[in-house]
Amino acid sequence: MTKRIAGLAVFAVGALALSACSPAATDGTDGDTVTLEMQTNFGATDPSLKVLEEITDAYLADNPDIDIELVPSTETYEADIKVRLASDDKPDIWATHGWSLLRYAEFLEPLDTQPWAKNFNEALAPAMKDAEGHFYALPIDTDVAGIVYNRTVLEDAGIDPATLTDWAAFEKAMRALKTAGVTPLSSSGKDNWFAGNIADFMASGDFDQATLDGFADGTFDEDGYARMLGHVQTWQQDGLINPDYSSATTDDLGRALAEGDTAFIFVQNYLVATALGFNPDADLGYMPIPSESGDPFLVGGEGRAYGVDKDSPNKEQALDYLDYLAQPENLSKLASAIGGVPGLTDADSDLGILTASYEEFVQPGDLPLQPYFDRVYLPNGIWDTMVTTTDGVLTGQMSPEEATAQMKSSYDSLR
Repeated sequence: MTKRIAGLAVFAVGALALSACSPAATDGTDGDTVTLEMQTNFGATDPSLKVLEEITDAYLADNPDIDIELVPSTETYEADIKVRLASDDKPDIWATHGWSLLRYAEFLEPLDTQPWAKNFNEALAPAMKDAEGHFYALPIDTDVAGIVYNRTVLEDAGIDPATLTDWAAFEKAMRALKTAGVTPLSSSGKDNWFAGNIADFMASGDFDQATLDGFADGTFDEDGYARMLGHVQTWQQDGLINPDYSSATTDDLGRALAEGDTAFIFVQNYLVATALGFNPDADLGYMPIPSESGDPFLVGGEGRAYGVDKDSPNKEQALDYLDYLAQPENLSKLASAIGGVPGLTDADSDLGILTASYEEFVQPGDLPLQPYFDRVYLPNGIWDTMVTTTDGVLTGQMSPEEATAQMKSSYDSLR
């Protein structure tokens, strides 16, 4: 059987949904074909999806009694998965987008007894393992992120990213870039989770530990959150954000970054692969995130990871497919395509153009790797509010105080 790539689908309660089926299709030889649905959380144009397709094709060639639907991501992936779980219409395999332990563990098959589990990268343990040592998703890569930037643009403007340790220095650099005719910072209102990234990345290192613990325990620091969004308001009011923010897509951001039309984007490293598709010669990297205190940091934890529905009628086949993805040569290809450090220790990753950033900022181990703010310190379900409130500030439709009040209200309700 050939692999079918399901088109971009809109999931809705009561609507026709792509779902894993019990054996239904036949392969024309010995009985029925098992169909697995895999929610990839890769966009339809993401180069990493192409790599996953190639690996899956090779698997299917050796397993003619299995068919796999690789479903590209929608803009509402997180909400879509919530609907699927609530309606007991679970995919056989789905990308856990950083939540394999805290949100999805009860729905997923434990994987710590799988043959590849001995190679689990222990750097991921705080994010992915429970108190008994169980983990629930195959980690393709270890997420280490910062602010993606165009190295040539910064060098031409005389800016060293290592010196941008606080927001004052970062904003001074952005104004210099604007004077040089470059859009300093780009984000997307079309794929609006980019806006959420800005607040989420900033907040991970913009509060002291006591305040962070307060967020986790029920005390929302309204003054501090409004202060943080005040920087975003300044960027918007001073024209430091891309003027096409409201209509820009992920591909638009990748092109702008590759062609040197923008300098900075708050995004995980996978966007670099998209950018290189527009300009293979672009010199790109990622830098630590500045902080109010002047102590820069990186964010990360669980990267791309896939779990198996513990109740799937096709669980055996799904686990077999994950075993195939976990083979060193396959995991290495996927991690390299994403631009991340492999989630299994027997795999290697060609970081390509990102090698320089890894060697400068990650390998020495001097910078803290902070967890994503919303995953640890905010209640489940608040992400959408974080997106819409940051978007409101980016478009000038909300003040930092109004956005913070809405966040506080959502925080209280969800707790």
